[in-house]
Amino acid sequence: MSMPLDLREETIVFDLDGTLVDTAPDLAAATNHALGLVGLAPVTTAQLHAFIGRGSRAMIEAGLRLRGASVGEDELTRLHEQFLAYYADHVAVGSRPFEGIPELLDTLLEAGARLAVCTNKIERLSKLLLAELGLDTKFAAVAGRDTFAMFKPAPGHLTHAIAMAGGRAGRAVMVGDSEIDFATAQAANIPAIGVTFGYTPRPVRELAPQLGVGAVIDHYREFLPALRGVLARR
Repeated sequence: MSMPLDLREETIVFDLDGTLVDTAPDLAAATNHALGLVGLAPVTTAQLHAFIGRGSRAMIEAGLRLRGASVGEDELTRLHEQFLAYYADHVAVGSRPFEGIPELLDTLLEAGARLAVCTNKIERLSKLLLAELGLDTKFAAVAGRDTFAMFKPAPGHLTHAIAMAGGRAGRAVMVGDSEIDFATAQAANIPAIGVTFGYTPRPVRELAPQLGVGAVIDHYREFLPALRGVLARR
């Protein structure tokens, strides 16, 4: 029988989209809203998966390309503003935490961990989404794209998020689904756990060796053993 986890000195930092929450349905709906404003047919959620981690503006640009269209910079800015307004009103219509997340967060908190979010979604929308899903009280810090002067893959985004949560970079682990997450953790010299069910265009198991990912999981039921392994090797 394994020893109980003591995480009182640890900060566990999660990416948001594709790691904590499956946000693809609502992000795709907001993208299609923007496309509809210029008379374009909707694209599928699957077509947009690879672009979700790159931000909302990139999703609109991808949708335009998929429909063989382009717009000027001013029009793109207008569409982006409309995307954000629509998304704020529909942030949790179809978005749901990945299976096992609510229980895992409670387990980590019971073991004494500090929890934080480090995401390239803007802070206001990140907090709104977490509140709508009843997860906001779990996190000591939520650091969005606009929270600091830098954002992922800049390592300062991650280290500042850890500090905001009251933790130390030397006693932290990053959890993410994308090359951006892992490159950020590597640059900050913080171990990472990768999840395979997110939105990265390249398979996480392919990225893991070159970006120093300490463990890769296919479901959150595998998280605690993975975390034990990462902490033991740190």
